[in-house]
Amino acid sequence: MLLFLDVDGPLVPFGAADRACPVYEGPPALVGAHPLLNRVDPALGARLAALGCELVWATTWMDDANVVLAPWLGLPPLPVVAWPDDDEPPGPVHWKTRPLIAWAAGRPFVWVDDEITGTDRAWTAAHHPGRALLHRVDHRHGLTNRDFGALEQWLAGARPPGRVRPPRRRTPPSASP
Repeated sequence: MLLFLDVDGPLVPFGAADRACPVYEGPPALVGAHPLLNRVDPALGARLAALGCELVWATTWMDDANVVLAPWLGLPPLPVVAWPDDDEPPGPVHWKTRPLIAWAAGRPFVWVDDEITGTDRAWTAAHHPGRALLHRVDHRHGLTNRDFGALEQWLAGARPPGRVRPPRRRTPPSASP
């Protein structure tokens, strides 16, 4: 199961007054690497890893997410979606939607972003054969307990249950002479 993860909004909350965003302490070298890094809750790394998904950066941060964020979150370097160089014409479908569907290649996935719309969900349902959860996060607060609850609930239904015994084979009644 893939989990595509955007950075600005889901991990780095923005849009709220500074006093509304918690600030986390960390190594000065890392804090200095990005001016808003200390808004990222370092505990999110363990929570994301505990979801049991293959985490993939789906962000314009590209590999900077591995250089700056992964160490802050205690995560190993993650795969990074390479965005196409050509500009997509403006339209109702988010510019990330098509590349993420292509990356998933039919596998089930979760996409966590703050810019997902109903149009992206409809396009994904029409063009992706696997299960998909496009989960929109409130950019003012970033990932919250409520978001993790929604992800965990969806993932619980997406994973195959434990080994199930095959149904008993019924033997047809014997033909009487």
